[in-house]
Amino acid sequence: MASADKQNNPAAARRAKLEEARRKERARERRSRLLTIAASVAVVAALVAGGGYLMSAADKKEKAETEAKSSPVRGERTWDKLSQNHVGTKVDYPMNPPVGGDHNPVWMNCDADVYTEPIPNENAVHSLEHGAVWVTYTKKADPDDVKKLGDRVRATPYSLMSPVEDQAAPLVLSAWGSQVTVTSASDARVEQFFTKYVQGPQTPEPGAACTGGVAR
Repeated sequence: MASADKQNNPAAARRAKLEEARRKERARERRSRLLTIAASVAVVAALVAGGGYLMSAADKKEKAETEAKSSPVRGERTWDKLSQNHVGTKVDYPMNPPVGGDHNPVWMNCDADVYTEPIPNENAVHSLEHGAVWVTYTKKADPDDVKKLGDRVRATPYSLMSPVEDQAAPLVLSAWGSQVTVTSASDARVEQFFTKYVQGPQTPEPGAACTGGVAR
């Protein structure tokens, strides 16, 4: 009967078609909203997960740095009560390379500087006083290790590198009052030594310049 009424009443038929079109449009809008909400939830979840991962990575890095700074470097030797007088003469240091003591009034540039020729101990010790790490090597060192350590120094302000042929081991890392012999550039103690002693708590004059000194 209703179908017959629509056929006999064109206006009613048009209203029915319009209502059906509106119903379908509302259904499409609902589906679209649901899809949008689902996509938004997925994005938020991904961001939360990603943020958690990044935070976890940052936390792990901070924890590793804290452990490196608070733990002794395996096999390192330390000295205390080192004098800090400025002198204009050669100094007979009790360790080689020296890790402190009287030194030249002018420091060796230690702003990621790699020297291929020997440098004066007295200037290098002044650099250590400013918080630098000094990497030294002999001809017995593996050239690949020398290159890798040189790259490490070039990437690290407050560090320097030079050959010291009469030192006891092929590869040595020194800071004010501390020194360690390492077996290779990949020795884990290299990273720990840099982390712990570049501008570390042992530094007598933290923040003092590593530029404007002697350069070669």
